[in-house]
Amino acid sequence: MLAVVPARAGSKGIPRKNLRKVGSRSLIAWAANTASELSWVDNAVISTDDPEMAEEGTRCGLAAPFLRPAELASDVASSVDVWQHAWRECENHFGRQFDISVLLQPTTPLRKSSDVERTVNAMISGGHSAAATVSRLPGHYAPEKSLTIDGQGILRFLHERGGSYSVRQSLPKYYHRNGVCYAVARKTLMERGHILGDDCVAVEIAGYTANIDDLIDMEFAEYLLLRSDWK
Repeated sequence: MLAVVPARAGSKGIPRKNLRKVGSRSLIAWAANTASELSWVDNAVISTDDPEMAEEGTRCGLAAPFLRPAELASDVASSVDVWQHAWRECENHFGRQFDISVLLQPTTPLRKSSDVERTVNAMISGGHSAAATVSRLPGHYAPEKSLTIDGQGILRFLHERGGSYSVRQSLPKYYHRNGVCYAVARKTLMERGHILGDDCVAVEIAGYTANIDDLIDMEFAEYLLLRSDWK
């Protein structure tokens, strides 16, 4: 069982975001702390192109057996390629094959280790090839409520039946990935090149989740932290 914390140096919204703190911990430290609470994880590593972030990872208990190459640290590098690289490097370094891996993105700092465990359990117990956490999409973000603006500046419903959904409760249920946890079997990622694929079980996370892209998300995470029992 391998836990991977991806933390590249480049970030447009918040420079060097993964070293920024929520409460008393850096985003890297939050992910490392989650990994340390998972007794079934055999090895937990940081995948980064930045020596300072690698040092922060090791300070917090993550292994840093490699630095990510520059081509896997760009804005266009795919999550599949980054995760595959980390998996290969770890198997070479630790001299073992990992059957399952979880991806713990630093940008979702207030995750609960119990939700990560629940995600892996859902994948294994259901015989699925992957699992991912999701949150319910608020009704006002549903496709049926979304609008476009045409060339004359006129609003149009994106969905052809958009105007018929006047009651929010009548909308279909939609979900978005919240970044709390992705889990995959080795064959899914390393052989098929998929993270979600066509056999990815959903694990719903109730309540609000802070997923950090911009400074306002950092402030929201601080707000959630103040309202919780995290230490």
